[in-house]
Amino acid sequence: MIALIALVVGALYLGREILIPIALAILLSFALAPIVIRLRRWGLGRIPSVLAVVLLLFVALAGLGSVVATQLADLATNLPTYEWNLRSKIRELRIAVPSGGVIERTTDMLRDLRQELQEATQPPAGDGGGRGEGAGAAKPVEPLLVRVQQPEPTPLETLREVGVPLVAPFATAGLVVVLVIFMLIQREDLRDRVLRLVGGREVARATEAMDDAARRISRYLLMQLTINVLYGIPVGIGLYLIGVPNPILWGCLATALRFIPYLGPVLAALFPIALSFAVAPGWTLPLLTVALFVVLELLINNVLEPWLYGSSTGLSPVAILVAAVFWTTLWGPLGLLMATPLTVCVVVLGRHVPQLAFFDVLLGDEPALAPEVKFYQRLLAHDPDEATELAEEYLEEGSLEKLYDSVILPALAHAEQDRLRGSLDRATVQEIAEDAIDVIDELAEEQGLEEDEAAEEPAPPASVLCIGARNGLDEAAAAMLAQLLNQSGGVTARMVPRAEISGRNLARLPRQGVEQICLSYVNSGATQHAHRTLRRLRQHFGPGVRLTLGMWTADAPQEAPPELLQATGADLVATSLRQAVRQIQGAAEEPEAEQTAA
Repeated sequence: MIALIALVVGALYLGREILIPIALAILLSFALAPIVIRLRRWGLGRIPSVLAVVLLLFVALAGLGSVVATQLADLATNLPTYEWNLRSKIRELRIAVPSGGVIERTTDMLRDLRQELQEATQPPAGDGGGRGEGAGAAKPVEPLLVRVQQPEPTPLETLREVGVPLVAPFATAGLVVVLVIFMLIQREDLRDRVLRLVGGREVARATEAMDDAARRISRYLLMQLTINVLYGIPVGIGLYLIGVPNPILWGCLATALRFIPYLGPVLAALFPIALSFAVAPGWTLPLLTVALFVVLELLINNVLEPWLYGSSTGLSPVAILVAAVFWTTLWGPLGLLMATPLTVCVVVLGRHVPQLAFFDVLLGDEPALAPEVKFYQRLLAHDPDEATELAEEYLEEGSLEKLYDSVILPALAHAEQDRLRGSLDRATVQEIAEDAIDVIDELAEEQGLEEDEAAEEPAPPASVLCIGARNGLDEAAAAMLAQLLNQSGGVTARMVPRAEISGRNLARLPRQGVEQICLSYVNSGATQHAHRTLRRLRQHFGPGVRLTLGMWTADAPQEAPPELLQATGADLVATSLRQAVRQIQGAAEEPEAEQTAA
């Protein structure tokens, strides 16, 4: 894979003269295709729709170019009149900087060093042979001046040196236009050929990938154009009200330059700010111009872009920055212009091609880790504080029951799986369990207000023991279940550590008031151990106590497998805390319903 990536990067660099026009044409085709499709739906033919869209684009660019050219000519005419203002501002800066400051001392030091270097490199006075000056000293020989003169270039050479750099951009633009026209006309045929070449038998996956890429790129380009226009218009209006000359020019320039990531907004603000220093003698105009661009950037970056973009590109902010550096290194300024759309295509490939999934992980905007995996990773790192923060963030959008079932319980199941594989020793498992219980206790304290309000009411008669079966992970699951049962009402629950049901300790466990027991296992395969433990519990508490088996898994099914009842001898089986709470509450309400009926 590394060799293949290196080969692709090398091909992109060596073939940039050919690939850049093709990439530009593809991006323009993505941008113009929705308009062409809309015209065709309105009854206009394929070729007339394409030509109409391209002609409309030419007219818009020509009109914009003429306005910009007029503004540039006016700016060039007025530049000499701004010289006096620049000179006055330089004089004010000289007065503002105190004499003998850092700048002046640095300048004097550099001037002295330059003078010493010149004296050290000059030959000493005399004949250079070590003899002193006198009547017999020979006069130094004056060096001969040698001038290398190139022959006058021929007209053909002059045309080649001057004309080729001027013609090359127009030739590239013409090639891009021709490619765009043919790509729009042959859009369906090109799509079918790409599907045949890339998809093979996976036509559905290839079609989904192409539609995803086209949708994201089209939306990105449309939203980028919308944001640029909404940025350029206030720039022009604001500069006009402030008094900066040629506001239409700077508004158009700001609209165009914002297509360049990161560098474009800086360049768009640099020119009018520099001009504002030369227009007026005071400092009010430059300060107002800087404030205008700062306010607009804050509004665009914090309000418009999050609102309009949403998840249109699917790229993380770091990925956009890395893409800008990568494509600029390969293809220069045009690579910077196309960095985001090209990287979108790479991320789409990563989402639909399993071999390239690492691109989606590295560059995509989806969270790198699922909430339960991130929570488990924080427990592994012995960082219960950040684990608590993750749980509290999840609680802002979900309930406590959903947090336990969707995040903490699957995290405990991941730890149990690593323990079974031998990746975790017993001490590490115990530390993870203790940290998880600390998080659960802290979350319980946050729910303490509701518990305190209900504490004055008489306790309900039913009592449930939530027992952790084998290790600390099972005890953490039992603690979550006990907390949910106490908050739900109807029963009182208590978490029982595994040590209280082991050996002779079980005989000391009180039986009075116990109506239900839930035995918790994070290991869903411990059926034999569950069968033995449930049998011992039934012998101790008697047949009147209902036994519920909690087989907690990372991906809990909707209903517990019925064979677990026969294999373990439990009265009820639950695979999620939500199921267990509903079953235990239902079992507690059955005797009350029978008494009411009687």
